[in-house]
Amino acid sequence: MLRKIIELIIAIAIPLLGGFLVSNFTRSAMLQFDTMSKPPLAPPSWLFPVAWTILYIFMGLGSFLMFRKNTKDSARVGGLVFYILQLIVNFSWSIVFFNMEQYLVAFLLLVLLWFLVYKMAQNYRKVSAFAFILTIPYLIWLTFAGYLNLGIALLN
Repeated sequence: MLRKIIELIIAIAIPLLGGFLVSNFTRSAMLQFDTMSKPPLAPPSWLFPVAWTILYIFMGLGSFLMFRKNTKDSARVGGLVFYILQLIVNFSWSIVFFNMEQYLVAFLLLVLLWFLVYKMAQNYRKVSAFAFILTIPYLIWLTFAGYLNLGIALLN
């Protein structure tokens, strides 16, 4: 039981820690976000860390559920591979968008990220219904983030 709790904590800590490190690396560049021209429906800046914290917890929990499944099913392995790939792209997006100010490239990364999360969700669905459900808010948020990112690319 203790091992399971430790695995859960590690699974949730991985995306949270990655997000925290990237946000610290991009913090000074993030300040410019408030001064940018944004499309309609752009939320206040304080909402982003709240949303991402929740999404990172969901990601970690979903990966834990997939990791703990006692099967060598290719969907389980595929889901975890797509999980790792999407984390890499997710963390890269912030650097490209904020530090490099390459808004169109960041949008293309976001499209790739959406695709990777979709593929991850497809694999999760075959193994764990709850892990799959945890990916739905992420896909919705990425769709909205794509709208914001493209709007910023066009307006700035």
